[in-house]
Amino acid sequence: MSDALHIPRHIAIVMDGNGRWAKKRHLPRLAGHKQGVEALRNIVTSCHDLGVGALTVFAFSSENWKRPQEEVSGLLELMGLALSRETPRLQAKGVRMHFIGERQGLSDRLLKVFEKSERETAGGQSMDFNICFNYGGRWDMAQAAAQVAAKRLELNPENIDRHMALAHVPDPDLLIRTGGETRISNFLLWQAAYSELYFSDKLWPEFDHSALLEAIEDFNRRERRFGKTSEQLSS
Repeated sequence: MSDALHIPRHIAIVMDGNGRWAKKRHLPRLAGHKQGVEALRNIVTSCHDLGVGALTVFAFSSENWKRPQEEVSGLLELMGLALSRETPRLQAKGVRMHFIGERQGLSDRLLKVFEKSERETAGGQSMDFNICFNYGGRWDMAQAAAQVAAKRLELNPENIDRHMALAHVPDPDLLIRTGGETRISNFLLWQAAYSELYFSDKLWPEFDHSALLEAIEDFNRRERRFGKTSEQLSS
């Protein structure tokens, strides 16, 4: 079925619903995050096998530090364990990892894990896997504008675009949010200007290969005009 589909070059995902998944099962929230890691593992594999060129996920927002300390600590530990386990597997698949977000203030231990994963997968050419951690779309635009100003370049869209944190990949064709919410919550505010938005009622731990294919099938039914008319596209 996927052979007949036009596969997006770049898919971005807001992975929402881990906590609610756990609550429905009377489990601690961290159990939901652990299941969410397994869902991500499967979606990375699916995207790679489908031929997606870039996958970007919202793993931890700059606002998530406001969550209970126990949950934040558990998330950070889970992140480190998952990266230690998955980096060799992704390296073998030719997946190149990038960690996107504000690194100032993160622990040396976590930064070393990020740098190790990036270094070991730097030669990958099959898919770019961007993990947005301590990230916010407003932060991204602000840091890009600051770089442009520091270089005394003209403050225009082209120069800002070249200094955004995801300048190494094309803008997302498809932005998916799970969990039933219909907002993008400060995620890729600049890059998603022309992305097709897809909102799934599935909680993130329930989002699997078939759900991904449904999102891509929906994407295939969209007409992407980029400001033009339908008649201009068909002429």
